[in-house]
Amino acid sequence: METKAVAKYIRISPQKARLVADVVRGMNVDNAVTTLRFMPKKAARILRKVIESAVANADQNDSIDVDTLYVKEILVDGGPMLKRFRPRAQGRATRILKRTSHITVVVDEN
Repeated sequence: METKAVAKYIRISPQKARLVADVVRGMNVDNAVTTLRFMPKKAARILRKVIESAVANADQNDSIDVDTLYVKEILVDGGPMLKRFRPRAQGRATRILKRTSHITVVVDEN
């Protein structure tokens, strides 16, 4: 039986979060959390929290053994963008897009 956790409107670009998500996809939950704990990326801390939340959600179900969980899928989708403007040469302004992410983690038993 699978359970999931969703984190929305996270202030990190989806491209940067997907780089970290690709590393832990398919791993055992314990190995994934340990890998993310020692990874020097901002997305690693965020993904670790979402994975731990999915494990806590699975722990609420009595029929699931938490020790046999693995990361079945991690989806990193783009959220709404914050639009900001930056001054440029000759009186112009350019738009800066501050991207957000929606992160979904699904864990399942082996």
